[in-house]
This record gives sequence, C-alpha cells and structure tokens, in this order.
Amino acid sequence: MITIEKQIEKILFDTVKNLYVDKDLKPIEITVATNEKFGDFQSNFAMMNSKIIGGNPRAIAENVVNNLVENEVIDKIEIAGPGFLNIFLKNTFLGEIIKKISQEKYEFNELDTKGDVIIDYSSPNIAKRMHIGHLRSTIIGDSIKRMYKFLGYNVVGDNHIGDWGTQFGKLIIGYRNWLNQEAYKENAIEELERVYVEFTKQSEEHPELEDQAREELKKLQDGDEENYRLWQEFIKVSLDEYGKLYSRMGITFDTYYGESFYHNLMPGVVKELEEKGIAVEDQGAKVVFFPEEDKINPCIIQKRDGAFLYATSDIATVKYRLENYDVNKLIYVTDERQQDHFRQFFKITDMLGWNVEKQHVWFGIMRFSDGVFSTRKGNVIRLEELLDEGKRRAYEIVNEKNSELSEEEKNNIAEIVGAGAIKYADLSQNRQTAVIFEWDKILSFEGNTAPYLQYSYARIKSILRRAEEQNKVLNKEIKIEFQDKAERGLAHHLTQFPSVVLKAAESCRPNLVADYLFELSKKFNSFYNSCPILNQEDNVLYSRLLLAERTASVLKEGLNLLGINTLERM
Repeated sequence: MITIEKQIEKILFDTVKNLYVDKDLKPIEITVATNEKFGDFQSNFAMMNSKIIGGNPRAIAENVVNNLVENEVIDKIEIAGPGFLNIFLKNTFLGEIIKKISQEKYEFNELDTKGDVIIDYSSPNIAKRMHIGHLRSTIIGDSIKRMYKFLGYNVVGDNHIGDWGTQFGKLIIGYRNWLNQEAYKENAIEELERVYVEFTKQSEEHPELEDQAREELKKLQDGDEENYRLWQEFIKVSLDEYGKLYSRMGITFDTYYGESFYHNLMPGVVKELEEKGIAVEDQGAKVVFFPEEDKINPCIIQKRDGAFLYATSDIATVKYRLENYDVNKLIYVTDERQQDHFRQFFKITDMLGWNVEKQHVWFGIMRFSDGVFSTRKGNVIRLEELLDEGKRRAYEIVNEKNSELSEEEKNNIAEIVGAGAIKYADLSQNRQTAVIFEWDKILSFEGNTAPYLQYSYARIKSILRRAEEQNKVLNKEIKIEFQDKAERGLAHHLTQFPSVVLKAAESCRPNLVADYLFELSKKFNSFYNSCPILNQEDNVLYSRLLLAERTASVLKEGLNLLGINTLERM
C-alpha cells in the first residue's frame, strides 16, 4: 500500500507536469495539515516554484486547482493565504485506506533498501552486570532495528561486546587473589564484578598491581592457555546473565561479535594505514593526523607497546563488514561522550576510500541528579533491579484491579506492563536529552505512558469481544462511514502511521512513534466517548467496530516498534 502523501504527490505531479511541461520544478512536498479546518494535507508547491514558473503564487495555485487531474483521492483543494494548497480527502477513499490497514504492507519505493543495515547497540563490557546506564543503547538500538525492518530493510543487529582490553588482566588478578568460590557458583558475574571493584581499591594502595595486570593481559594476548581459559569463562558467564535480561526485555541480536573477534584483523589495518600514508609514527606510537580544517584531534591506532585501541577495533570492524556483508548502511548507537571517537574513525575509513554510509546515533546519558553511574564506584542500579521493581509496582495495580485473576496471569501482565513502562519512559523522550533517573518518573503508569497505550489496546479488544457476544462479528468488507468528526479525525490519524515511522527511522528517533501513539490513543478515546458503537444500527456499528479494530492493530504494531508488548486483557 502506497502512503497517502505519495498518492497526493503523484496527482499533483501529473497536474503540474501538464501545466508547466518546460519548467524544471522543485519537488512537490506534502505535509499533514496542522488543523482540520485547513484540510487533511497541505502543500506550498506554488510558493516554492513561483520564481521558476514566473507568476504570482496564488495564481499558480488557482491554475493547479482548476486543472487538477481526475482522481479518486482528493475531494477538493482550497487556496489559503499567498498560495497554500489545503487538500481535503474523499471520505470514500479514506474509508478504503482504513480497510487496508494491517491487511496490506506499506510500500516505500523511494527508499534504497538493497543490502544490509548493520546496527551496533547495547555493547556491555564482559564481567560487569548490566545497569540502567546500558538501558538507552539497548532499547534505542532495538527500536531502530524494528523500524528499519518495517521499512523493508534487511537488518543485522550486532552486540559489539567489550570482551578485550585491560580489564581482563585486572580480572585475572582479582580472580586468583580475592574470588569467593561459593559466591561465584551462586552468581558468577556478580562475584567477578566484586573482585574487579576490589582490584581498583587494592591498586590504590599497591600500584604494582597495575603492572601485574598488564603482564597478565599480555599473556592472554599471546595465547597463554590458563589465561585464555579464564577469559572464555568470563565471557560465557557474562553472556548467560545478559541473555536472561535481554529475554525479559524482548531484545534479540543476530551476532555477538565482540572486540576480540576482530583482533587478528588489526595488524593488517595498521599496515594498510601506514602503507597509504594515513598513519605515521609519532613518539613510538602509530597515529593518524587529520587536516586542520576538519578540527578532529589526532587518533592513536597503536600504542608504543604495540597494543591496539578502540579506534583500531572499529576500523577493523568496518573492514570485516565490507568484506562479508552487502552493506547498505552502518549505524552505531552509543552515548554522547563517544562523538569525537566516531568522528575520528569515520574519517579514517573515508580516508581509506571505504565507500559506506555510517551514522553515529548518540544519546544523552542517564545519570543520578548528583552524578554519572559508575560500576567502579559501586553507585549503580542494576537493570535486573529496575525490571523487578517495574514488575512489582505493576503487580500491585493488577492485584488491586483484577484480584480474581490467577497468579500466573497477574505475574504475566505485571512483567509486560512493568517492562513496557520502563522502555516507554525512555523512548518517548528525545534521545539526545540527558535523563535524570527518578524511580517514580521511569515507572509512572499514568499519563503519557506505555500502560495508558496498552490499556487503550486492551479496551478495544474488550469492545470486540462484547460485540462477538452480541453476535456482531467484525466485518472487514463493510463500508466505513463517517458521521462524526471524531471518527473521521481518528481515521485520518491512522493513515499517518507509515509516514511517522519513516521519519522516526530516518532520524533514529523512536520518540516520534511514541508521540504518534499517544495522540492516537487520545483520539480513539475521544471517538469512543462521542461515538457509541455497540448500541447503533448495523451499518454504523460495523463501520465503527472496524475503525476500532484497525486502531488496535496500529497501536499493537506501533508499540512493537518500541519493543513493547500488548495485552488482550488488563
């Protein structure tokens, strides 16, 4: 199904092509009307092209209206101000579009969906429990992945885990000196995190521990059997723990290629950079210097002791992907503090001539009001704690309102509602905004929240069940009629869903989808309050019932794009 905007564009294009055949016109742009008094859609075509055509914008608009090609879409066009085109849709056309929702896939033929979009997100460091500082990358990346799939792209979600580097030397020292075996059997990753923090404390009094850790890391990098075995064990217990949390949040990945996966590629990358004169030796290190006009700080790709850095790993990652995928685009989801890093290594891959589109999707960091989370300082809230608290609060509400449900049902609803509230509280905000963590704010169940949207969906499903009990089974072929402005307003809003998702995906801003869904729920509740359904004549009942069902399908699909599940009953 082609979006309405594209259909209107085609009609106007065919019209102006006949009128101004010899003119090189600017593209026709269609936007949603800001007020229903101004129609359903608008275009400023006449004003944008008045100089090219050579005439008064209002006269050009009149010419377009008077010569509009025959179509089944536009009911009328009114001219406003200096030449705005206010476009009103035919009710019959709008009704037919509503009937196609959830029955036909949307078409985005203007997009180049060939190849693979690879998204890097979540990326926790091995041997550290995930905390709320990991939440944003995980759920923003997952939502972007879902939106790109909706648009028709083949998407690869990669969890580029931190499984290589100096922390492993420290962990090995800590494991051998301070590990509590019973605690390790009980919760391996928690105990590994404890010994890592213990190393930090001990090294403040015994600086020689840092040298010992570097020695253990070097042994690991050189293939020492015992250190390699410990390293693999650390990875396994960490991924097992992460997997439980990802499962609770409905997060999946296609690959788990950590930094170690690309380690053998790094020497070749450094060599290529040297051979092409991009990297030079500076005080024993291999460094890339950038043109002064780029205003990018020099980037070290290999230290004096031969160790590689994050930039080297990320350059090797691009090389691997170009050689092993049909890359359409690379997307990296990390916090704002890494902007300089991505500017550096993006520029280096450009200097290497690797022609691939890359995008750094950065977000504001989540913090307490008095500072940033830090595992080293031990002032973090575990992601598991957050999910548990969300479930606990949701359970209290479910138990109060639906005490007759079984414990299994209550727990299932509480898990879905709690996780949904947490995700939506984050995704409904502009991702570039810093987030101050507050329990009540992130776990709010009232107002513009996931529970409100989930309840709207469940309410519609309840209406459909009551209709069936009255032998009024949904008729997907019924003619949709509009007898009230609330039902037409709801229908018009439903048609905007694909265009909203397109904008949200292109800008990597899930909050646009959240804003749309909140507005949709409000419009549905206004419709339901002013347009009775089940006590109407059949033609009105079935029309409104289908409109409600299509609203539910869009709510469900939209929430799914945010990684949030729906419930048939709440």
